[in-house]
Amino acid sequence: PCHLFLKEPHDQKGKENFKLLLLLNDRFQALWNFTEENYRMLKQKCNLGNIFLNLESCSEAWKHHKTVLKQFFTDFTSESSMSLALYTVLHKPIRDHVERHVLLLTELNEALKEDPEKELVTSVIKEYVKLESFISQVLDEACFTKALWKSLGYKFTDVLCVPERRLLEDSRNLPISASTNRSDRILLFDDVLVLIQKEMFSWSLSCSLLPRHVLRIVTPEETFFLSAKDPQMKAVWQWKLNQAIRQALNGKRDFPLWGKTGEGTEPPSCRFFSYVFKLEGKFKSATYEGEWHWGKPHGKGTLKWPDGRNHVGDFKEGLEHGFGICLVPRRSEDRYDCYKCHWSQGKMRGYGICEYGNEMVYKGYFKDDMRQGFGILESTAADRPFKYTGQWENDKKNGYGVWDDKNRGERYIGTWQDDHKHGQGIVVTQSGVCYQRTFHAGKMVGSGILLLEDDSVYEGNFTEDLTFVGKGKLSFANGFILEGTFTNKSGQGLQTQGILNTSNEQLDDRITKVQLGLAEFPVEKRWKGIYDQFLEFIQSGCKEETEESFTGFHIQTSKELRKSQEYLFCQRGAEDASWKTEDILEELVKHQELASLHCYLDKALKSSLHPLGKLLKALMIAFQAAYSGIGANRHLLTMAQEEVKYYAKKIWEFYQGLLCLALEQKGQLPTNDQKACSIVLPLILPCFYPELFMLYMLYHEREDDLYCQGIVDLSLFPDIKLLEFLDVQKGTNNYRGHKGLRKAKQEMSLMVLKYVILSPFQRRSLIKDKCFLSATECLQKLITTVDPREKLVILQKTYEEIESTVSRVVEKDYKLPMDDLLPLLMYVVSRAKIQHLGAEIHLIRDLMDPTNQGGLYDFLLTALESCYEHIQRMRLHQRENCHGTHSP
Repeated sequence: PCHLFLKEPHDQKGKENFKLLLLLNDRFQALWNFTEENYRMLKQKCNLGNIFLNLESCSEAWKHHKTVLKQFFTDFTSESSMSLALYTVLHKPIRDHVERHVLLLTELNEALKEDPEKELVTSVIKEYVKLESFISQVLDEACFTKALWKSLGYKFTDVLCVPERRLLEDSRNLPISASTNRSDRILLFDDVLVLIQKEMFSWSLSCSLLPRHVLRIVTPEETFFLSAKDPQMKAVWQWKLNQAIRQALNGKRDFPLWGKTGEGTEPPSCRFFSYVFKLEGKFKSATYEGEWHWGKPHGKGTLKWPDGRNHVGDFKEGLEHGFGICLVPRRSEDRYDCYKCHWSQGKMRGYGICEYGNEMVYKGYFKDDMRQGFGILESTAADRPFKYTGQWENDKKNGYGVWDDKNRGERYIGTWQDDHKHGQGIVVTQSGVCYQRTFHAGKMVGSGILLLEDDSVYEGNFTEDLTFVGKGKLSFANGFILEGTFTNKSGQGLQTQGILNTSNEQLDDRITKVQLGLAEFPVEKRWKGIYDQFLEFIQSGCKEETEESFTGFHIQTSKELRKSQEYLFCQRGAEDASWKTEDILEELVKHQELASLHCYLDKALKSSLHPLGKLLKALMIAFQAAYSGIGANRHLLTMAQEEVKYYAKKIWEFYQGLLCLALEQKGQLPTNDQKACSIVLPLILPCFYPELFMLYMLYHEREDDLYCQGIVDLSLFPDIKLLEFLDVQKGTNNYRGHKGLRKAKQEMSLMVLKYVILSPFQRRSLIKDKCFLSATECLQKLITTVDPREKLVILQKTYEEIESTVSRVVEKDYKLPMDDLLPLLMYVVSRAKIQHLGAEIHLIRDLMDPTNQGGLYDFLLTALESCYEHIQRMRLHQRENCHGTHSP
């Protein structure tokens, strides 16, 4: 190698080069000594005296070779003498060495008899012959390359003349031309293919075949064609191109250079190597390292740009496709934006997570590199913390969404357009005040309805700081109504001119039970972005490779990317089941019977890997965004309740879509005609129950307070006195004339006391919690479940316990009609002391299966409602009597 002698011998570099040559000489001598030792072993077995003497004479030559090396630096004064010196020092000794070994092994082979040892020597001779050919070919290749260096211009010499690079073929020697210009010169090196024209290009090697003497060269950035004049010329160029690629991939030359390699003539279509992009485009100056297929990035790979950008993930046909992680440095900041997303044909599409360098995180869907569909954008910055959950279009907030302003303590629920509140919206404040208003480009316009914390309702125009302005109507919680014109002058406070109506005729539930957003936000349009993705997944045929893009990440993502992956709608759990798409469709067909279907859906909805489980998780996120925390406002109950019902309906629709797809693949038709309310709603209700029941409690807070006070009053009665009191109450409420029941209850009371053995210390105490104890304990289980069906079953068992007790007392079967059931059920209710019973009753009524209406469950629930209302009226009448006694 010429670069070893660029310095004078007296320079430090020259001394190092000389040491390298001496080391090389020592290695040659060590190789010879090793060969000599092996021949000594052969001499002990065979009569090889003459051959061995020849070897010893050859060995002596190496001992004198150091002298030649010491004279090497003084032997050449020109290029020709340098070449001769290199040939003398480096090439000739090893070539002579190989020739001598071939001769000696040939003599040895002739001396040996036919046995395995002779076969071994024969094979060694063949390898030495290959080595001779290889040395000649390499030397010819070097001369060919040297000649090219002399013929190239200066600018090409600097780029192409690298000491390690060798020329394999030149179109001037073996004619071939680019299809665009036949005057171009084509050079094939062992690492690059060069097309010399007005501008110079080079490509890493990849080729595929086209007919009619044309080679198609596919490169990472360009595809072009080479034309040969005959098939033989094309075959040689194709062979040499394949050889160059194969050698580059293997990191070593073929041995022998033009002989058989045992690895085939064509290189593998899938490869792994690095490449720096040079042409204009999104990849310019980027270095790609990873898997390739026919000259394009394909499979796993990494892109790195000089400015710090990098992309790690899946590629397809030269573009990002599949899951990938992209880091983008922010300008003038020492931070990065990190995109963990699904990509399609080079653009973000599908579900992804973007962690911005400005402390914001987006979790949702993308399309063409823009946020599109359902998504969540959250900022944790101290100066402006917020969270938006809702619809996106063209990278902007568009459609239905929920905005939490954590600094102001407000939540906006409504429609958006171009990142601004636009259309109908509801604002809920941390203090409990909420209002509904029309917005235009982020500003309030027109009149609205304002619900104050003290249950007053204002209808009219008001400012952002909730000051009444202009015409309006204020309905107070006590029933008074003030209607007129409101003004707010500085220093004078709120003033009005109008009419005050003090009659209580207007006092009704309309004041405190106002429900917002029902007509303005149809339930089917609220979270359309979530449904669209799952619908698209089904319509695409539920392809497994697209599942994550449509439904969010799951644990089966590649191991290389899992460490930096987060999950949107699913949490990484300790689930043993692996929900592959084909498994899902197969299982759906097996579980169509009601009992089996219920178990399957229960498992699927609880799984963080099943598409239905992911859909449920997304709906939970949306529901909590609207109705948890600040959103726990009684004026939003009906919105929340109808959403939960609609969730069950949509999940059932998607289940049926999956089932139809599975049956279609098997050539069958669906037969299941079950209702979503009866199957799905009880399964998903636990996921929404905490927020939903809180709304029910707030909505029925006033009634539950009256009920609880009534329970406190009734708890002061001992059992028998309470039964007698309830019988009196029954008589005052048109329940007179039932002497049989009164007698039965007296007998029942005596029977209860008959079986209670009192000690002397207990005779003075009251007997409590003994009458209808089993029924009371049964009713108390009402709060242990969230399923309306199970609550109704508990109510039925309570009724059966009451009826059983009565039948035991009267010693015959006794079916309780409503008039007989109410006082006894009221007794049990008063002793069960269930808090928020009104919320429980109304939740059951709103969410129970419609098929139960008019049946036994409906009858029992009506009876429980009557008891609840009766206990309230008792307390309300007591308050009125107290007020009447003290009134002047």
